[in-house]
Amino acid sequence: MTFGLTAEILARIQFAFTVSFHFIFPAFSIGTASFLAVLNALWLWKRDPAYLKLFEYWKTIFAVTFGMGVVSGIVMSYQFGTNWSVFSEKAGAVIGPLMGYEVLTAFFLEAGFLGIALFGRKRVGDGLHMVAVAMVAIGTLISATWITSANSWMHTPAGFSLDANGAFIPEDWWAIIFNPSFPYRLTHTVLAAFLTTAFAVGAVGAWHLLKDRENRQARIMFSMAMWMAAIVTPIQIFVGDMHGLNTLEHQPAKIAAMEGHYETHTDGAPLILFGIPDDEAETTHYAVEIPKLGSLILTHSLDGEVKGLKEWDRADRPPALIPFFTFRIMVGIGFLMLGLGMWSLWSRWRKTLYTNRWLHRSAVVMGGSGFVAVLAGWYTTEVGRQPYTVYGLMRTADSLSPVDAPAVGASLVAFVIVYFLVFGAGVFYLFRLFRRPPILDEDHELDKAPHRAAGITPGPAQEDPIKEGLRHAD
Repeated sequence: MTFGLTAEILARIQFAFTVSFHFIFPAFSIGTASFLAVLNALWLWKRDPAYLKLFEYWKTIFAVTFGMGVVSGIVMSYQFGTNWSVFSEKAGAVIGPLMGYEVLTAFFLEAGFLGIALFGRKRVGDGLHMVAVAMVAIGTLISATWITSANSWMHTPAGFSLDANGAFIPEDWWAIIFNPSFPYRLTHTVLAAFLTTAFAVGAVGAWHLLKDRENRQARIMFSMAMWMAAIVTPIQIFVGDMHGLNTLEHQPAKIAAMEGHYETHTDGAPLILFGIPDDEAETTHYAVEIPKLGSLILTHSLDGEVKGLKEWDRADRPPALIPFFTFRIMVGIGFLMLGLGMWSLWSRWRKTLYTNRWLHRSAVVMGGSGFVAVLAGWYTTEVGRQPYTVYGLMRTADSLSPVDAPAVGASLVAFVIVYFLVFGAGVFYLFRLFRRPPILDEDHELDKAPHRAAGITPGPAQEDPIKEGLRHAD
């Protein structure tokens, strides 16, 4: 079951497939964990039951997402031994500790406090419960830090030496961790996670506003999401520009592929808005260009030099077609996000944020845009690194385990079937949770809030909001 493909291509497809499934869950859970911490802090500060209701609403969604992220991550990591054992052998002394630090510092932190964050408010008190929620949020960010450091090192390796067998030997862990692309890649990734969550939260809030524009909880989540969209999207565009300049310095062949340039432009490169890169013919067909704008964006000079793919041997070039289109998908979505954020500011100024139904419909449509953007960005950077696993030093073809194509093909088919069944069911359940309106139960939550604010414990006849929230989640 090889589909006419080599073992290397099948192994790359399998890893891309499993990483794609895994990536969308941390991209959501990183932002959701921080969102929960903010909601819980607002509840403790204002004692407004609407924030407690939203916390209970989103903590169930976070728990499901977190669980699917853990499962998909474990499956993904096994492929380092099954399909990419030579890479593990050669680069394991660098990558292994970074992955281990992620487990020791981040995953254990998240796992240790997760139960308290989800179920412990009544048992440990509001103060310690807030600490637990914050630790889970911090744990997700630490996890992103270590994983991004490992991935960045593969793009811009530093702090190592090579032994006689070609294995990477750590020499300077500070240089390894804080390699040249790490700060840009980490900032870009975390902001992408926040925007992914913001637009998902905004879509859910907009959906319920379309059903009931007086739903206060829907108003709060929509407002918070639109603030995030309006503030963070311009920052993300700026960070993306800085990341692009860093990539131009350290991985110029990737930039050439992303831009669809085969020829070197010494007096200003055009920006190719659309075209079809052809690696065989070494040209981009049907190119729609804006003169010199490519150099202005990449070098901040109208006459800046931009190298084309012909500067490298064919064997050392990344394939241009995928990075070319995925980069444009990512950038296009980024500007759509910016447009929606600015539209929300305009509506807020005109006091129509909660009544502008076209804004709400647009927010619903954009609900999944963050997931598409992060996947498009990941495809851009990973395909653009080819033909290397460790850029410029270790080729992908030399990183493969001694496996046969039929074995990899069979496992790929099994992954596709199992993933779509298991994670398809999980995503279906998440959409059921999204459709559930975040409505306060006036019989217990509104009446109970003044007692909580005064430090009075509810009587035995009153319902516990935590149990009630879990009951609604079911």
